[in-house]
Amino acid sequence: MFTGALMFVAGFSVVFAVLGVVLNAALAGVATETLAWLSRVAGAVIIVLGLHMMGLLRIRVLDRGYSIQSAKPRSGYLASALFGASFAVAWTPCVGPILGSMLALAAARPASAFPLLLAYALGLGIPFLLVGLFPSRAFAFFRRHGRLAARLHTAFGGVLIGLGVLVFTGKLSLLANFSVLNEVFL
Repeated sequence: MFTGALMFVAGFSVVFAVLGVVLNAALAGVATETLAWLSRVAGAVIIVLGLHMMGLLRIRVLDRGYSIQSAKPRSGYLASALFGASFAVAWTPCVGPILGSMLALAAARPASAFPLLLAYALGLGIPFLLVGLFPSRAFAFFRRHGRLAARLHTAFGGVLIGLGVLVFTGKLSLLANFSVLNEVFL
C-alpha cells in the first residue's frame, strides 16, 4: 500500500513541478512593473481565497466536487502514478484556495514557482504516505479528530489572508527577516 501511495504522490508532484517550471519560463522576461501589478493581483486573489477558507466568502466553484470516472479500474504502480497526476489536475482540493494561492504567488514571483509548488506537493503528499504506511491507525485518527480539521481549515484561511496582504503590499520578504519573526514569536 505504501508503494502505491508513493507513486500516487509522485504523480501529482510531477504535475505541480511542471506547473512551476512553466510559470517560471512564461514570466521570466516580464518587466518589473508588470510583476508588481501581478503581485497586487496575486495578493488580492490570495486574500479572497483565504476569506473563502474561513467561510466568510463562499465561492461555489471551489466547493464543488470533481471526480474522474474510469471505465476499467487498474492496479499497479503506473496506475497509481497516473491517478496521482489526474488528481493534481482534476480534484477539488488541488484547484482550491491553497493551490490557487500558490499559483498566484508563483505568478507574482516566478523564480519561487518551483520550490513553492514542490513544497505544496510535499505538504499534500506526506499525509497520503502516512495513510499508506498506517492505514488502520490513520482512519481511526480521522474519525476522532474531524472537528480539529475544520478548525485548522479556518486557521489556514487566516494565514492565507496574512500572506495575501504581504504579497499585495510587496512585503513578502519580511517572512525571510528572522529578526522580525523573533520579535513576533518571542
